[in-house]
Amino acid sequence: MNSQNKTSQQTDKPGFLSIIVPGFLVAATGVGAGDLATASFAGSHLGVAVLWAVVVGGFLKFILTEGLARWQLVTGQTFLEGVAQRFGLIVGWLFLPYLLLWSFFVGSALMSASGLTLHAMLPLFDDASNGKIFFGILSSLLGLGLVMLGGFKVFEKVMGICIGIMFITVMVTALLLWPGTAAVFSGLLIPTIPDAKGMGITWTVALIGGVGGTLTILCYGYWIREKGRTGIESIKTCRIDLAAGYSMTILFGLAMVIIGSSIEIEGKGASLLITLSESLEQSLGVWGRWLFLVGAFSAIFSSLLGVWQAVPYLFADIWELFINQNKQALSGNITKSMPYRAYLWGIAFVPMLGLLMSFKEVQKLYAVIGAMFIPLLAIALLILNGRRVWMGDFTNRPLNVVMLLATLVFFGAMAWMKWLS
Repeated sequence: MNSQNKTSQQTDKPGFLSIIVPGFLVAATGVGAGDLATASFAGSHLGVAVLWAVVVGGFLKFILTEGLARWQLVTGQTFLEGVAQRFGLIVGWLFLPYLLLWSFFVGSALMSASGLTLHAMLPLFDDASNGKIFFGILSSLLGLGLVMLGGFKVFEKVMGICIGIMFITVMVTALLLWPGTAAVFSGLLIPTIPDAKGMGITWTVALIGGVGGTLTILCYGYWIREKGRTGIESIKTCRIDLAAGYSMTILFGLAMVIIGSSIEIEGKGASLLITLSESLEQSLGVWGRWLFLVGAFSAIFSSLLGVWQAVPYLFADIWELFINQNKQALSGNITKSMPYRAYLWGIAFVPMLGLLMSFKEVQKLYAVIGAMFIPLLAIALLILNGRRVWMGDFTNRPLNVVMLLATLVFFGAMAWMKWLS
């Protein structure tokens, strides 16, 4: 009998790869076209001197996501449940418009980036805009189908494939363009900000802010719930998981800065990635261009798939907590609920309108709203995780407090700079 129990316990113990899945999911979802473009552009303008900024950005996002996980595991509530009960319903009604705006613009950006990258790989149309629209819609529908039909297990597997391709191809490209070990270590260990025609601080701030995503870090709580993690005994597991996930994010960001530092690139957004791939063709040949495009598409599509799968969780929570005004969020298989399914279909189709429109001024406003989300999250975690009556022995430690305050100051400054620019 004891032998059988011992065997059962050994069988049920999750392996390391199973442990780090949620951290890799949040890391991959946070790496979109904007992050790729920002890191490569920063590298092009500032060189490898700002590699340290990637590490700082990844560590800030680790602190935030660990705080979210710790709240959920100690209290048994999602972050939005905690906000609803401690801060009142008004917060949900303020968050809902932000979520709708974020979903539309990020959805459009991911479709556009996927479309442009696929068109660069398969130029079936004479007009690049038509290729962007066709492949962008195709990518959205593929993401919708995988989430609707495959469930979380298929989602895990597809994301794992995308993450593997993304990481290997981009790292190999960076190694082929290696600028020298001494320069890389200097950029990592000696914080400096080159002037770059007065834009050094701006690009460094953007690089730190762009590492690891913004709203998507809220999705981590739902993924650990899918993995069956509950209770304080899972806190250590989540810390290991997040350390692995954000380590990958940091390495990916470092690679993109190195790639960008090797060539001069112009452009913005997803089109910059195409320009970058063409420049790489001059340096590495046709296979170098393809290597990078495959990695870039894997990064963008994994981000699209992660957003399609996880952001509807947030809407389902808002629907139950703030619209229906129930005290608890939906339980059981949330992916089968009406709010989740409705938002999934909405995010897959409504942002398609963005493939036909220009959003220059609206995107500037959205950038400010996006930058403001992180400091607001830092404030919430300072309050929620700072009360011993709610968190017991798992309240914020001094390092958590210092880093959350630093995050608050940094992203507040970033939002202000974006508004003035």
